[in-house]
Amino acid sequence: MTRLRTEDVNYSADEIRCQGHFAFDESIDGPRPGVMVVHEWWGLNDYIRGRAQMLAELGYVALAVDMYGEGRTAADPENAGAMMKAVLDDMQSGTARLKAARQTLANHPRCDSSRLSAIGYCFGGAMVLHCARIGMDLQAVASFHGALGSFHRPSPGGIRAKILVCHGAEDTLVSSDDLAAFTEEMRAADADFRIITYDDAMHGFTNPQATANGEKYSMPLAYHADADRASWQALLAHLEGAAA
Repeated sequence: MTRLRTEDVNYSADEIRCQGHFAFDESIDGPRPGVMVVHEWWGLNDYIRGRAQMLAELGYVALAVDMYGEGRTAADPENAGAMMKAVLDDMQSGTARLKAARQTLANHPRCDSSRLSAIGYCFGGAMVLHCARIGMDLQAVASFHGALGSFHRPSPGGIRAKILVCHGAEDTLVSSDDLAAFTEEMRAADADFRIITYDDAMHGFTNPQATANGEKYSMPLAYHADADRASWQALLAHLEGAAA
């Protein structure tokens, strides 16, 4: 029987105090694979904690990552955009936070530090792709409706992780030109990557709150249950395949 355990964890990066969230099944003996879960521009909220717990129920040690520091979250797009921009404008610090999160996950006593992966949503998707681009020691990364622009252009053979990109065909925030440029970049880097596009899915398609947020803030966001389910199954196959 699953005995899900959750616990908050404090770690630091460049003197920034981050507040992450661990989830794991304490009924499982021995080390098991670990997964970093990186949040949308809203910050580390209940949605991201829930995704970490879903992974824990499947036998992973999951760490929901805090990219903003002090566990800060945003209640509206203005604050979310400001906090996200602060990270994107200083990716040296952003990279340090990602590396600190990876080390925090690797240090967990129930985690097999040789089997680590990372997944991310929207802003978090961009962050885990950055992890792959800089050659972070991860087996796999997966981006869900994430931005695809690059902060670091990898050299051929420089990407260790197998990459999955789950993209909504109706996502107006991540364009077809972005997809084409990403594809070219990954081919030039000799990366092992796969892009899955989901028909009728808009930006934010995995988040059940996306439709309400889109209507509230007049943004092109919407939840798509079929794409959510299909992309989650694609993720699980991707994690298993990378570990094989």
